[in-house]
Order: sequence, then structure tokens, then C-alpha cells
Amino acid sequence: MNTTLRSQELSCPSCVAKIEKSLTALDGVTEARVHFTTGRIVVEHDPDLTDRTELVAAVRRAGYESRVVQR
Repeated sequence: MNTTLRSQELSCPSCVAKIEKSLTALDGVTEARVHFTTGRIVVEHDPDLTDRTELVAAVRRAGYESRVVQR
């Protein structure tokens, strides 16, 4: 399953690395692609292992706020 998040706080490539690392550390996440110029975050994951709430929490742990825009 792909879930798309949006964050307005991304300002540099290091933001991308922090968020991708936090997301891919979650069980069930196979890929996380962060586009810092648009604030779009696309996460490929197994919804039985990781839900949308956990994705948003992982972004928050990396130091950024986000919201789900597509499921």
C-alpha cells in the first residue's frame, strides 16, 4: 500500500534523509520517498504492520510535522 503525506516544513536535503531514515525503520515500511521541494512524502508499507498514525509519528520523531493526504 502507498500512503502520501505532506509536510510544509522541509527546507533542505538533510530533512529528506532524517525523515526517510525514521520511516524506513518502521516494521512493514519497504520504501519512503521524500520530495523536499514539494513537501510530498510517499511511503510504501504493509498496512497490517504499520498504519497511517505510525507514519505521521515517525515523521514527528524526525522533527517535522506532516499529515496524510492520500491513502
